[in-house]
Amino acid sequence: MFTPSGPAADKRSHTISVLVENRPGVLARVASLFARRDYNINSLAVSTTEKPGISRMTVVTTGDERELQQITKQLNKLIDVIQVMDHTDDVLLEREIALIKVHASHDARPQVMQVAQVFRAEILSISPKDETMVLEVTGDADRVDALLDALSGFEVREMVRTGKIALVRGAKQT
Repeated sequence: MFTPSGPAADKRSHTISVLVENRPGVLARVASLFARRDYNINSLAVSTTEKPGISRMTVVTTGDERELQQITKQLNKLIDVIQVMDHTDDVLLEREIALIKVHASHDARPQVMQVAQVFRAEILSISPKDETMVLEVTGDADRVDALLDALSGFEVREMVRTGKIALVRGAKQT
């Protein structure tokens, strides 16, 4: 079996929380920082926090330790950034939400419903006229991916995912 070595072997997924001032343009500045440094954002979720005027960005990216340190240093230099936290080695509670629109003829509907039940996905809509169903699933990325795999025998017409949101277990701040 081949085991990668060298720079590519050190690259791994990193989950970063960035607390920022909730102001226009902050998201664009953070995203452009990643683009300028040629780092990819695999997932990005942004929303307000329990503190008025502060938003949390949950960013998932891939890189080695040097790249992660560079990203963290550059983020901390941005004026609207309050705090940057790397959660790569933390025990996280993480979730995504996906909405999936599937072609479901009258005959296929029970099969789609059975798949939804196995994954505890909620059926949000059944449209007999245009033969579609919309499912909502919440879980980690693997669960969402597994549901999509299970639906591969049906025509997925549209799909949208939130990207990862996460909190650290226990008292440590996310």
